[in-house]
Amino acid sequence: MAVYVDDMHLSEMGRFGPYRMCHMLADSTEELLAMADRIGMDHKWIQKPGTIHEHFDIPVHRRRMAVLFGAVEITMAQAGRIVHARRRARGG
Repeated sequence: MAVYVDDMHLSEMGRFGPYRMCHMLADSTEELLAMADRIGMDHKWIQKPGTIHEHFDIPVHRRRMAVLFGAVEITMAQAGRIVHARRRARGG
């Protein structure tokens, strides 16, 4: 099981005002929320909870923290493949 952070911050899509953002997702909700706690993200900021698209949008400084705590760095394409695999696993 793992927590992942993508590289959206390297693209224009990753711009949010003055911030550079990326997605943090995980193999389970429990892992995602545990990492959120470790890097100081409030659980209320979770995006699309309970769905195959469940994730946090996190700024680059929190991405660095997540990596230090063991998150796996992936590309946006790899994140898309993870979501696609979840869809297949749920029969969709």
